[in-house]
Amino acid sequence: MAEKTIMLVCAAGMSTSLLVSKMQKAAEADGIDAEIFATAASDADAKLAEKNPDILMLGPQVRYMLSDFQKRVDIPVEVINMQDYGMMNGEKVLREAEASMAK
Repeated sequence: MAEKTIMLVCAAGMSTSLLVSKMQKAAEADGIDAEIFATAASDADAKLAEKNPDILMLGPQVRYMLSDFQKRVDIPVEVINMQDYGMMNGEKVLREAEASMAK
């Protein structure tokens, strides 16, 4: 089992799949034991219950869901920076997740 579990949520779960891949590569390169996965907003509740993530990161296109998730879960919930998302900067998004989990 991974030390940390990072869940990314986007509208359909497809656009974050490349970002997940880049985040996994960055984690492996830095020796970070993390399970990173993406899901569609419509499947988020089921995945929260199934995977019990340490942090929930929302794609910019679903940032309107931030306050709803913050009220319902007892883990950090962050919106992925739009520029990092657009550039698929997996390393930077991973750093943001780590910083939020460390708070």
